Amino acid sequence: MNIERLTAILREAAATEIMPRFRRLDEGAIRTKSHAHDLVTEADEASERFITEAIKAASPQTVVIGEEAVAANPKLLDTHFENETVVYVDPVDGTWNFAAGLPLFAVMAAVVHKGEVVAGVIYDPVGDDWMMTERGCGCFQVFPDGRMVAQKFAAPVPLDQMAGTASASYVAQDKRAEVLANLAKIHTLAAYRCAGHEYRLGAGGSLNFMMYNKLTPWDHAAGSLMMVEAGAHVAHFDGSAYKPAHMEGGLLVAGSRDSWDELRREVFTV
Repeated sequence: MNIERLTAILREAAATEIMPRFRRLDEGAIRTKSHAHDLVTEADEASERFITEAIKAASPQTVVIGEEAVAANPKLLDTHFENETVVYVDPVDGTWNFAAGLPLFAVMAAVVHKGEVVAGVIYDPVGDDWMMTERGCGCFQVFPDGRMVAQKFAAPVPLDQMAGTASASYVAQDKRAEVLANLAKIHTLAAYRCAGHEYRLGAGGSLNFMMYNKLTPWDHAAGSLMMVEAGAHVAHFDGSAYKPAHMEGGLLVAGSRDSWDELRREVFTV
């Protein structure tokens, strides 16, 4: 799947299916899924339909797996595609923000070939710009006029000067209090309820670390490659490399292996 064509599809989906509904969701257009804070809107579903149909039209041999398709049929994630190209799609990342009228949401897609992430796009419908990466080619912020700005993860700093994001809500209950207490050792903690924008901040050098525990591929496949291409150290809590098929084991991103080790030892003791 050509990355430029994929980006164009995401932008068109946002223009036709997402932005016309932003702050205009009718009653009944927002529903809950697994819990009260796990939302889906008619924009998520319409955007995913648009993207899936457009990708299949452009590349019939490509497998498309979207968040909402998996919500309807969880067995999709049990299917193995070792010898195929798969595009994982998050039609509206940050649905809670979108439903609340906050302009902090994204559309994401990752291209996975034979189990490895080879390309990814994170598009901001509000700002109409996007982060784009291909394996071995760097990570760039791209603007509609064609301007491209190379991205670089922040240089390492001491632990007490670090600013980062952490999704503590998915840390195991018996470890959550310990991890939250450990976070007092760093300078600034945030959680934007939108992995896409957190990855964009990381790529642009505004964060020193990111931590996630729930690893659905549409949330993290594109961003994890962007962090690697921007110069970060990215690994599961056991030190192994991220793979889209690995949906457990946590994910920790830092500016260097030494910073990663320190965060793992001092803060994320899961």
